[in-house]
Amino acid sequence: MPIIPFDALPDEARVWVFAAAAPITGAAAAMLLDAVDAHLQQWRAHGVPLVCARDWRDDRFLAIGVDEAASNASGCSIDALFHVLRGLEAQVGTSLVGSGTLYWRDRAGAVIAMDRLAFRAAVASGAVSGDTPVFDTTVATVGAWRRAFETPARASWHARLMPVGH
Repeated sequence: MPIIPFDALPDEARVWVFAAAAPITGAAAAMLLDAVDAHLQQWRAHGVPLVCARDWRDDRFLAIGVDEAASNASGCSIDALFHVLRGLEAQVGTSLVGSGTLYWRDRAGAVIAMDRLAFRAAVASGAVSGDTPVFDTTVATVGAWRRAFETPARASWHARLMPVGH
């Protein structure tokens, strides 16, 4: 029973968030999620199946959660997950691992991806304010994914990139 519904993971479960630099939709999204599910079905740490789940949001954000009260992910098992996702990047046509990109939602509801310099420029132009929803890909628990992954910029670490008053 390694894979469980994401909603069944406890708030304290560990989570890793992978963000696609460009939206992944249609057949590419189906292929990505099928490959992730296949990996999670056999995902183990030191021979012990991991109690895990995945969530997919906004055609960009993949959350992989592990209930560490039931089974602990090891360094090798985490490395294997990253390896699988890196291997899928060419097939889905965008990066998923380690981009350092910031994500925010524009007024029309679209998810925008950009580097820190471009984000600061968007703040300066007024496109991003303290009320702008941003995505915190650094959340570490399922509870944080549920409650604080998408949050106003002023309530996130993104606020450090904004001058006072924005």
